Amino acid sequence: MRKMADPYVLAWISVFVTTLLALCGVVSKRRKVNGISSSRTMSVTSVSAVDGECRSADGCDTDVIIVGAGVAGSALAHTLGKDGRRVHVIERDLSEPDRIVGELLQPGGYLKLIELGLEDCVEEIDAQQVFGYALFKDGKRTRLSYPLENFHSDVSGRSFHNGRFIQRMREKAASLPNVRLEQGVVTSLLEEKGTIRGVQYKTKDGRELTAFAPLTIVCDGCFSNLRRSLCNPQVDVPSCFVGLVLENCCLPYANHGHVILADPSPILFYPISSTEIRCLVDVPGQKVPSIANGEMANNLKTVVAPQVPPEIYDSFVAAVDKGNIRTMPNRSMPASPYPTPGALLMGDAFNMRHPLTGGGMTVALSDIVVLRDLLKPLRDLNDAPTLSCGIYNQYIGRCIVQSVLRIT
Repeated sequence: MRKMADPYVLAWISVFVTTLLALCGVVSKRRKVNGISSSRTMSVTSVSAVDGECRSADGCDTDVIIVGAGVAGSALAHTLGKDGRRVHVIERDLSEPDRIVGELLQPGGYLKLIELGLEDCVEEIDAQQVFGYALFKDGKRTRLSYPLENFHSDVSGRSFHNGRFIQRMREKAASLPNVRLEQGVVTSLLEEKGTIRGVQYKTKDGRELTAFAPLTIVCDGCFSNLRRSLCNPQVDVPSCFVGLVLENCCLPYANHGHVILADPSPILFYPISSTEIRCLVDVPGQKVPSIANGEMANNLKTVVAPQVPPEIYDSFVAAVDKGNIRTMPNRSMPASPYPTPGALLMGDAFNMRHPLTGGGMTVALSDIVVLRDLLKPLRDLNDAPTLSCGIYNQYIGRCIVQSVLRIT
């Protein structure tokens, strides 16, 4: 069973390599992308222009529609809004998310926050600085620090409650007068002669509306119902996470993520506030023990607990006894887009790596920097040929930190 740990060691080494490359600002790597498939018609509705022009039902002029206001969508809305674009964000639920992933931002991601003017979004949410990882295996332990010697003392990883971070970015985006956040469910993309013109969506009060813009960016996350229109998704679910929160305890190495290379797979610990430690137990496969009949609690106490560091054993067992145990499938999906005029995929809707790598948010923020720089020279997004070229370049000119880290 223990032979499974070796790929995870390689995966964590890859995390440090990609973090170093992000810190050094290495950018390159081109990918070939697939042509448009005839099977991509799901979630696409044909639309005709009126007097040669498509306009939203509310009569507002919009430069960019963003579907989804998670980490990618919120950061993108603020970035494009700050550049003077008129942005309409449609998010299915604007209440604070409650997730067990998306809680640790690597130093390269924090540098992208600074570059985007969003670094204050990790303030006032009790975020914790992270300076590296501690690795544990067979009773031995070692500490690996991020290579931050040449950076300001404020540059480090950050860990936090995912929902608090997202709400801060939503608030910052909504503070711009040319950014509009609306709660609604996008049901389809609107297409005219092969070009995406906007979206059809249902508002919070049940009205069916349309919205039009020269560019629609789909950032509706790992459960995206629109991605099949814009890419060839090949989603793999290699494992599931079992999540717990340990309270009022200290990790063996302060301000570090902890990776226990356990049998049969890793266990993660990292702070998400000054009083809370997130624990994620990786369970191979797509099935987990039942929480309802007590099988999960028994497994955590008898199989997992003996392998956690002794300093946090009691807190781990107490968290299990408290009963707030959550699970989620871990997904990975390589990027395989259909370059489509008028539309673009970003974030987890486009490309996912296993959450064990801790690179998802850094990838999304890096993509936003690339897209911002590609769009800046375009004064008029209605210039379809130039915009299409920009979309194509976004797909093939992505940073090396956006490579998918596969765990096999």
